[in-house]
Amino acid sequence: MAERDYVFVMTYGRSGSTLLMGILNSIPGWLLRGENRHAMRHLYDFHRSGLAERERVDARRASQPTHPWFGIESFPEADSLHHIRALAEATLLRPEPDTRVSGYKEIRWYDEDLPDYLDFLRQVFPGARFVLNTRRLEDVAASNFWTHKDDPLGRVQRIEDRMLSAAAGLGDVVHRVHYDDYVADPEALRGLFEWLGEDFDADRVHEVMATPHSRRGKHRDDS
Repeated sequence: MAERDYVFVMTYGRSGSTLLMGILNSIPGWLLRGENRHAMRHLYDFHRSGLAERERVDARRASQPTHPWFGIESFPEADSLHHIRALAEATLLRPEPDTRVSGYKEIRWYDEDLPDYLDFLRQVFPGARFVLNTRRLEDVAASNFWTHKDDPLGRVQRIEDRMLSAAAGLGDVVHRVHYDDYVADPEALRGLFEWLGEDFDADRVHEVMATPHSRRGKHRDDS
């Protein structure tokens, strides 16, 4: 596996994240994939289960073939992380030969153990950073994605609060952007580009923003 940087977009549905993904993918050498329905969470649960059972058993007894948990005492943490990364790169990320920065955007960051999950992602993808994208919650909750759910505004508020709380524990590993700000003035993204260590090309960003993104087409309506 080649050494590269990893960036993940944290957000919720109808936050403008598809547009943000397009802006980031316009940077030469960047290739962020779209949502995968929280697929990495399953690998996190696999890894966590292996570690939990390794710690639970008596290592000496579990090393015997007569033990019902035979072998779990030697669950290889480092190998698990290495192969999870290899699997994710081969299936979810699929970087190309010229890819410098890989990752994806996802709208499912609502689990109660989010801080632990983010720590896992940083173990799998060394040096990973996170762009936390928010939007005016009243507009998010009014979209068709949320209106059929119970208490859509309260639900989105709780997800955002959870993401912000988890992000606070990561310091400068996370950078927050707000959809309403950069749609009103793309210059609001200049700080993001500085944090990423990339050149801010205003013409390129404007070109991306002029291109319809997401299902509804015009990102200014619902993306």
